[in-house]
Amino acid sequence: MDVLPVRALARASRPVAAVIVLVCCAALLSGCHPAADPQAAASGSRDASGGPDPAGVRRPAVSNSANDLQNAYLRVIKTVLPSVVQIQSGNQLGSGVVYDDKGHVVTNAHVVGTGKTFRVTTANSEASLTATLVSSYPDQDLAVVKLDKVPHGLRAAAFGESGKVEVGQIVLAMGSPLGLSSSVTQGIVSATGRTVSEGQSDSGTGATIAGMVQTSAAINPGNSGGALVNLNGQVIGIPTLAAADPQLGGSAAPGIGFAIPASTVKTIAGQIVRYGKVVDSGRAALGITGRTVVDVNYEPAGVAVVDVKSGGAAARAGIRSGDIITKVGGKDITTVTSLSEVLAADRPGQRTTVTFSRDNSRKTVDVTLGEQ
Repeated sequence: MDVLPVRALARASRPVAAVIVLVCCAALLSGCHPAADPQAAASGSRDASGGPDPAGVRRPAVSNSANDLQNAYLRVIKTVLPSVVQIQSGNQLGSGVVYDDKGHVVTNAHVVGTGKTFRVTTANSEASLTATLVSSYPDQDLAVVKLDKVPHGLRAAAFGESGKVEVGQIVLAMGSPLGLSSSVTQGIVSATGRTVSEGQSDSGTGATIAGMVQTSAAINPGNSGGALVNLNGQVIGIPTLAAADPQLGGSAAPGIGFAIPASTVKTIAGQIVRYGKVVDSGRAALGITGRTVVDVNYEPAGVAVVDVKSGGAAARAGIRSGDIITKVGGKDITTVTSLSEVLAADRPGQRTTVTFSRDNSRKTVDVTLGEQ
């Protein structure tokens, strides 16, 4: 599905009712004060055991299971929140997760943008630190920055296994939504294995990311690059996208957010930390430059091959400039985005078929996919 991101605005897209939009950095907020709750003020303190409050009103006792769940939340927050930082790039804000004790911090590529130096604030301090870009990998919307000076007690987060993430698991999203640092929201894993594409306008990277974790935890601008955490205190994803509903005027669609899976984060960030760049993307490619074409009704109808990489998968299979790709592996291809989404689910070296039209005739060839 296409994504047309803006810094904090919704986008329009046709394939689904809810439009996926990029959760980008937001400017710092100022002077936000919650209104007082008159009922809470009038009721006074209450006995957690279920006894009467000062007004003589008895309320139900809190169950042990509720206390256990609350204690689990508190334990996870105490463990992980110190590893979640706020990142300022120019006048934009995002979040990041401490990757190791050497000061490497993983975040989204759209958070760092074109910046090379950043201000980073940890959860335990209001003083900002300086950081320098190690490398950005927009194809997976991930980047790593490194603190110029590692503060005492900096704690690296523990990353979980994506294969163990299950629908229904309780998760917490940690980050700096709308500039409110060290914020935590709660939800569940709503789905796994989503393939989502970003747009390239404004701050979007144009990435197509497979295996994303969908969550009901609130994901707002500024959460990008933060942590989606299970109750074992493990980061299972990096919140990156949120959904907006065009039927609500493009405002946020509650409870639909997406996080890059931990396995992808570890693969990409690990290579950046070790080599200074991504040396093995693990992403399949045809080796072409393409553009979406439309039919007589102005509906997307395929991907026209503009250029073919010499020695690439398409070139080896005999695909040429001017061909129009309509299927890959039996799946219909109507746009460049749909082509990216199909390839995101494949691996380099995998064999598949590509159907295309040339000079008003249809051809199907076997292709061994290359690497992006």
